[in-house]
Amino acid sequence: MRARVTALTLSSLSLLPPAVLLPIVEIEKLGHHHKSSLLGGIGELFRAGEWGIGVIIFLFSVLFPAIKLLILLDLSFIQFLKSKQRSLAHRWMEWVGRWSMLDVLLLAILVMWIKLQGVVSFQFGPAIIAFALCVAFSLLAAMVLDPHALWEENV
Repeated sequence: MRARVTALTLSSLSLLPPAVLLPIVEIEKLGHHHKSSLLGGIGELFRAGEWGIGVIIFLFSVLFPAIKLLILLDLSFIQFLKSKQRSLAHRWMEWVGRWSMLDVLLLAILVMWIKLQGVVSFQFGPAIIAFALCVAFSLLAAMVLDPHALWEENV
């Protein structure tokens, strides 16, 4: 179990940088072509004064997934945290997992908004594949993780 969780987590971790740094959307509006990465888009939101949306996207698309993956890696391989800390980290990871579909919702809202404008051409960039695989590997790693086996090993 530990080896599978570690492999899936490392796969997901390796896809996180391309998912965040490569262009995720390509938009053409009135002849102007614009590519934006996830981090670039968050930066644009901050520059436009949209701090609330920028913080939400940063938290749920960059920070929380990275922390979740680091917790999974610790639970399955590194074991840096003590038993009580590992229990709290596992609970926190499960709580954050409830919000993992927020990315899909935000992307759906973005696509809907762009399509309604009518004068915009919208395409996904290469980061969407890395992002989808990163999320899939992360979900699989969390599903494979058996917390009861982890606690029994420490007793």
